[in-house]
Amino acid sequence: MVFVKTYGSWRSRVCLVEMSMRSCSTDTDTSWDCGSQISGPMEEFRTWLREEWGRTLEDIFHEHMQELILMKFIYTSQYDNCLTYRRIYLPPSHPDDLIRPGLFKGTYGSHGLEIVMLSFHGKHARVTKITGDPNIPAGQQTVEIDLMHRIQLPNIESLCNFNELSRIVLEAQEQVRQEQQRQEDRTEDGEGSGPPTEVREPENEGAAPLKEEPVQFVLPVGVSSRNENYPRTCRMCFYGTGLIAGHGFTSPERTPGVFILFDEDRFGFIWLELKSFSLYSRVQATFRNADAPSPQAFEEMLKNIQSLTS
Repeated sequence: MVFVKTYGSWRSRVCLVEMSMRSCSTDTDTSWDCGSQISGPMEEFRTWLREEWGRTLEDIFHEHMQELILMKFIYTSQYDNCLTYRRIYLPPSHPDDLIRPGLFKGTYGSHGLEIVMLSFHGKHARVTKITGDPNIPAGQQTVEIDLMHRIQLPNIESLCNFNELSRIVLEAQEQVRQEQQRQEDRTEDGEGSGPPTEVREPENEGAAPLKEEPVQFVLPVGVSSRNENYPRTCRMCFYGTGLIAGHGFTSPERTPGVFILFDEDRFGFIWLELKSFSLYSRVQATFRNADAPSPQAFEEMLKNIQSLTS
C-alpha cells in the first residue's frame, strides 16, 4: 500500500530558525559563524542540511537558495504531531501507453528530488506530485503532456540553440491554442465536438526523423540541470505544460515546455520559461496491494489529493 501524508502546524517551532538565518546572513562576516549563538531549532536545521544536502550553512551564500532550502526544511521536518495519511493508488496501465505508468523521482532544482506519478488519460498524460515543495504542493499536476502534439526536435547542432527550441515549442503552443479556440467556437455554435483536427508536425529544416529509434539529444545552452548525467539520446518528444507558482502556491500558472521520452524508465521536461530541466527516473521499489481497483477509483483519488492543496 502507498500513503501520502500532509503536515500540520509548524510555524511556531520554525521562527527561531528563520530569525537566526537572517541574523547570520546580515552580519558583516559572511562566514555565518553563528554556532555559539544558536541552539535547538537552528542545530536541527544544521543537522538536516548536512544530512540532506551534504552541505553546511557556510557553503550557502545565495539568498534565494537560502530561502528555498529553509522552506523545504520547514515543510519536511518541522511539524507538530498533526499528520493526515491518505491512501493513493498506482495508475492503471494499458497496452497503448507510451511507457508503463507509475512512480518516478524527479529533479526540481534547489528543491531537490521529489516523487511524482505518471499516468495516462486518453490524449494526455499527467505527472502528479506525490511529494511537494514550498512552491508546488503534493497533489498538484506538475506536468501535463499533450500526446496529440508531438514535437520534432531539430538536429543536434540546432538543438544547442535555446532560441530555436523556444521557437518550436511556442509554435506548438499556438497550434494548441488555435485548436482549442476552434473547438470552443464549434461548441458555442451547437455543432458538437466534431472530428478531431488533424495534427501537424512543426516543419523544421534539417530536423531529426520522427522515429522511435533513439536520436541524439542535448540540452540547449543556458538550460540548467541539477544533474548533468542525463541521457544523450531520446525516443520522442511532445508538447507539454508545467505548473509554476510563487512560494505558498501563489499565482500558479501553466507554462509551455517539452516532454522528452528517453526510455522505459526515464523521461524529462524542459521548463521553457524557467530555462530549467527536470529528469525523472522510475522508482524501482514494488508496492503490494497498491493498484487502483478501477480507472474511476484512480481518477477520484487524483481529484481528492489535489483538493487538499487547491
